[in-house]
Amino acid sequence: MSNYRRAWHPGGTYFFTVNLLKRSGNDLLVRYIENLSEAVRQAREAYPFTIHAWVVLPDHLHCVIELPQGDTDFSVRWRMIKSNFSKTLPATEVISSSRSRRNERGIWQRRFWEHLIRDEQDFSAHMDYVHINPQKHGLVDKLVD
Repeated sequence: MSNYRRAWHPGGTYFFTVNLLKRSGNDLLVRYIENLSEAVRQAREAYPFTIHAWVVLPDHLHCVIELPQGDTDFSVRWRMIKSNFSKTLPATEVISSSRSRRNERGIWQRRFWEHLIRDEQDFSAHMDYVHINPQKHGLVDKLVD
């Protein structure tokens, strides 16, 4: 198993990329955007965090969030968001034996990518990335869209 190292910084600001398991031709996140929004709302209610930027594309999302002072547990938030979103969807996906043994759905990639924001320049660069991502993927012609 890979040795993932997470940057745990109490009250830190993080950039995340979270992907659906099936990326190609999958528009699940935008088709069920209200469900995702509700899952995020529920997670924020149980485990508060500040959203600085968030973009939802058909098959993945990016965000910049800030944890409360003294809090390092972004994983519990993502577990809750993924789980609550998944529970609202019909169980039509193919599930591998590995996921079946773990009682998992076949919706999300198991892991996510996180980056601890180091300074204002890093914050600005990741905020820009969130904002340009729809254009990068050809979903809009202009950033204002």
